[in-house]
Amino acid sequence: MRVDIYSDIACPWCYIGERRFARALADRSDADAIEVAFQPFQLDPDLPETPQPLMQRLAEKFGAQKDAAMERVTAMGEEEGLTFQFDDALAVNTFMAHRLLWLAEQEAGPAAQRSLAEKLFAAHFTHGENIADPGVLTDLATTAGLDREQAHAFLASDEGAEEVQALIERAQRLGIRAVPTFVFNNESAVQGAQSADTFRRVLDEVMDAASASG
Repeated sequence: MRVDIYSDIACPWCYIGERRFARALADRSDADAIEVAFQPFQLDPDLPETPQPLMQRLAEKFGAQKDAAMERVTAMGEEEGLTFQFDDALAVNTFMAHRLLWLAEQEAGPAAQRSLAEKLFAAHFTHGENIADPGVLTDLATTAGLDREQAHAFLASDEGAEEVQALIERAQRLGIRAVPTFVFNNESAVQGAQSADTFRRVLDEVMDAASASG
């Protein structure tokens, strides 16, 4: 089975949803037979690569409503063992981070890509790092098992940009308008940060269907 997770590093619900899905996947004895890959999606592609405080950006877009929303996300994150430090987080363009995730899958495989995605989420939401900074990204790539010199050279180039943009446009053609969206075997899709139980049920259903057809 293959599961494609359409997500954006700047999306807190993507972080929560990924963690819930990971819990559901870890409960399966056949987890190693399920390939999980992250697919790019940008919630705000017009953001510059120069960061600004995330709370300032949210205040510009949502006004006072942002406070209640952030409190809810923080509380739900805590339930999953995640720490959201929105006061420290930076709003910045995520395209370069998506390029690096693309490289990770190409060079090291889906498992390394998943490891890098988790590190990117934590860097952005917990540690307040600039995920458009090549130095930060190179360090994260290295801790996820990628070659440091290769990652550094890749980020200094335009390599992967056309491919990632094509994947973003493909997601739009598939009708994906919100993230996270989990697509199972290119057939069934689950949208949103669903509960781990929901993901367990869907995994069971898709695996049973695949067995029946195989």
